[in-house]
Amino acid sequence: MVSGLPFDDLRNLLRTLPDVARPAATVAGTGGRIGAITDWLASATGRAPRVTRPVVALFAGTHGVVGDDKAPANLAVRAFVERCSAGRAGVNEACAAADLGLKVFDLALDVPVADITRDAALDERGAAATIAFGMEAIAGGADLLVLGGYGGEGGAIAAAAVLAALHGETILGNADTDNRAHTAIDLHAGHLRDPLEALRRVGGREIAALVGAIVAARTERVAVILAGEAALAAASVVATLEPQAIVHCMVADRGSSPLADAAADKLGLKSILDIGLSGGDGAAGAIAAGLVKTATLVLAADAVGG
Repeated sequence: MVSGLPFDDLRNLLRTLPDVARPAATVAGTGGRIGAITDWLASATGRAPRVTRPVVALFAGTHGVVGDDKAPANLAVRAFVERCSAGRAGVNEACAAADLGLKVFDLALDVPVADITRDAALDERGAAATIAFGMEAIAGGADLLVLGGYGGEGGAIAAAAVLAALHGETILGNADTDNRAHTAIDLHAGHLRDPLEALRRVGGREIAALVGAIVAARTERVAVILAGEAALAAASVVATLEPQAIVHCMVADRGSSPLADAAADKLGLKSILDIGLSGGDGAAGAIAAGLVKTATLVLAADAVGG
């Protein structure tokens, strides 16, 4: 994917996305919230709503805004990845309960992106390469994909900065993040009009990889559940480039954070759940995917029985 002008490859891909239209063979007679979810699933995939290969994909990255790779906040990211690998994180339990696949991607945790309050997080080639990695990482035949990013404290600052760059600083409110997101926006002011430039300057590897995963899923007609602020920041980058590029997305949970809710509202995305569970670790996304999977099985059985 990476060329002499790395970001141009993604822009060109977004110009050739397949149309999304509801197929004829959907489950009839379904209303309410479940009906809206299954209609979305059918439209996103181009098939009658059914989930047989759901996967949760989490991308983990570290951030120089909170210190070097040995800083406590970055060590916490590494510890989360290790818990997932050992099967001891909440997302493992949620995936096991609903029989979901789980992939956790370590994005160079020993090399945090640069401190966004002092420099650009990534250069263009590095950002484009990480987007390409995100596109390739979701290969494997999933028909429902939960996407989340885990960056700990630094990741929260980066996601807030990306969302503020794309939607305006008022989206941050008064208590959603500390002043480092505002400081980053001030430093890079004048360079944030282009969403990909905003991504590379004030984002992080997990957000860049999520951009690639969202676009790849759209290209392959895979429905996506966005879990947490990093995923919504990535969706904002994609939607600013091409609004129709996120029509295959829903949000895992309403109430996980005021910033996530505000971002979902800006993007016009509906949520599957409304339980206020923190979305960064992917557990809310896994619960949401389990609900979607079960709903499609019940509706399919009712259609046969009817």
